[in-house]
Amino acid sequence: MLEELLDANKEYAGKFALAGLAPRAAKGLALLTCMDSRIEPLAMLSLKPGDAKILRNAGGRVTPDVLRSLVFATSFLGVDSVVVMQHTKCALSQLSELDVESHLRSAGLEVGDWEFLTMEVPDEALASDVEAIRSCLSLPPGLTVQGWRYDVDDGSVAQIIL
Repeated sequence: MLEELLDANKEYAGKFALAGLAPRAAKGLALLTCMDSRIEPLAMLSLKPGDAKILRNAGGRVTPDVLRSLVFATSFLGVDSVVVMQHTKCALSQLSELDVESHLRSAGLEVGDWEFLTMEVPDEALASDVEAIRSCLSLPPGLTVQGWRYDVDDGSVAQIIL
């Protein structure tokens, strides 16, 4: 499978058309979303490569690394708006922290100090994540931050937190 990916890249590189694309976010947007493969951030919002900075992790949750990336994006890459876009039917909304820890232990894996940021109440998690960005003192005042929810069944996006 990995060899197939490398072969596919050769074809992609042969047709590469993004040389010279500016590193700045052309539309001034940073979008944090989940790593779920049902989410296609550029396509769902009619964005093109270079329009936005896309950050992805399990659940589309705000973590210290997300904040670090947003500080860099707002300071050096032209970002002035942030959208936290979580989605329906997220695995992290169907599990508790204890569920994840139990699963790892039953597989013989270490739990460590991880906080898995499960979302037993998705709207509360989204509000908490938006507030974490808004209250970060390393981000510029006046930064627009919204919380959205993507529906994996019909492709629609709803503004939840303005």
